[in-house]
Amino acid sequence: MPSLRQKLREYVSGCFTGIWVETQEPHEAATDIQALCQEESWQFARWDIDQGLRIAGQAVEDGQDPLSAVKAVAAMGEDTSILVLDNFHRFLSSAEIIQALVSQLHAGKQTRSIVVVLAPVLELPPELEKMFVAIEHALPSREHLREIAKAIGVEDGELPEERQLEQVLDAASGLTRAEAESAFSLSLVRHGKITPETTWELKSQTLKKSGLMEVYEGDSRFDDLGGLIALKSFAKRALTRSNDRVRARGVMLLSPPGCGKSQICKALGNETGRPVILLDVGSLMGSLVGQTESRTRQALKIIDAMGKSVVLLDECDKAFGSATSGNGDSGVSSRMFGTFLTWLNDRESDSFVVCTANDVQKLPPEFARAERFDSVFFVDLPGSEQRELIWNQYIEAYQLDPEQPKPKDDSWTGAEIKACCRLAALLDVPLKQAAQNVVPVAHTAQESIDSLRSWASGRCIDAQKGGIYKFIKPKSKSRRKIKADPSLN
Repeated sequence: MPSLRQKLREYVSGCFTGIWVETQEPHEAATDIQALCQEESWQFARWDIDQGLRIAGQAVEDGQDPLSAVKAVAAMGEDTSILVLDNFHRFLSSAEIIQALVSQLHAGKQTRSIVVVLAPVLELPPELEKMFVAIEHALPSREHLREIAKAIGVEDGELPEERQLEQVLDAASGLTRAEAESAFSLSLVRHGKITPETTWELKSQTLKKSGLMEVYEGDSRFDDLGGLIALKSFAKRALTRSNDRVRARGVMLLSPPGCGKSQICKALGNETGRPVILLDVGSLMGSLVGQTESRTRQALKIIDAMGKSVVLLDECDKAFGSATSGNGDSGVSSRMFGTFLTWLNDRESDSFVVCTANDVQKLPPEFARAERFDSVFFVDLPGSEQRELIWNQYIEAYQLDPEQPKPKDDSWTGAEIKACCRLAALLDVPLKQAAQNVVPVAHTAQESIDSLRSWASGRCIDAQKGGIYKFIKPKSKSRRKIKADPSLN
């Protein structure tokens, strides 16, 4: 990918008078632009609301006014000149400033004066949309992060061995240069060397601050989940063998509620050494026009920058179920769904996406097509062997008597077994008595579960046994016909 400096050289040489640089690191971007100006003997000026206008490093009197800064670039000389405006998107609600920019961008073709805006978002008023070209200032690459780590870990033992260094770089992917430096420095203070654990801690805080997603920090493992043998084997093998040549894409999990879909995704991250990113579609919704689409693109961009990860999109049927209808939201759901579909299909990052759903018929059919996911699994209610494993797991976890009789658990989910054990421990009663407070979802939603099973039959992979899932609907009991008594006629 071309660097920011290379892109700018091309656009300035082509006399693009308006260049918008979307960046999370304005200082780094401005340093690159200034270095380019020195290489090419271009004049360099920079403006921000705090320092005002500085031309060739010298402050200009009364240079704090943004309108004056735009007009000042015209008087910088006949040679190519670059004016960098920091966070100027905050001032584009003024009609005077917009008009001044329009005039300057037109005049800049003759004077070779270029206006470069540095901002964390791309927000252009309609008057300027056709007059600016947009460039993305990419976050540091692995090689750049490696250089930062080597510059900080200069003493013996501070820089980890190559294998652990790769884990550190995995953890640092998606951080800015300043954030990476802070994480590495904090590692040295705590442990005397750069560690991936401290880097992940700082990265988790960064994701929380964004408000778009968070990192799961639990310690779930496959051993904590009974059954689902085929799904566990497939997902773990796919992620273990994923590389630059051939990458795993993800799985879609369908099941009735409480069967362990979300939990197995969280455990998968710990089994494969990847972070689990919890993406909540509700957190992407914004109140302003265009904000939802912008937040969605920003979240997907962050995921791509993070490198190796497991991304959990839970209850996607509820998140995207209205995408085809709109439901009076002016098409926001449809546009957000379209952005997500495109990303699922075209992404090049090593992110393994797990989508869960309880009612697949609410989703548009194109959602689960080939190459968006590696496979679609159906997680059925646990069988007798699975239920026995789940009982033993939670009886041990809640320190209950393992010899006591268990309640009748036909059609119980793992969540219901856990609830029964928790209530038995909480109320200090036997399991059979605690079971009186548990109403299985197979009874309360039998029709919807049978409908889901019927849909999955022949369309999904069996998460327990592997192969195509087959559902054999039990025959309904026929009513006994009573012959009429002829003597009554």
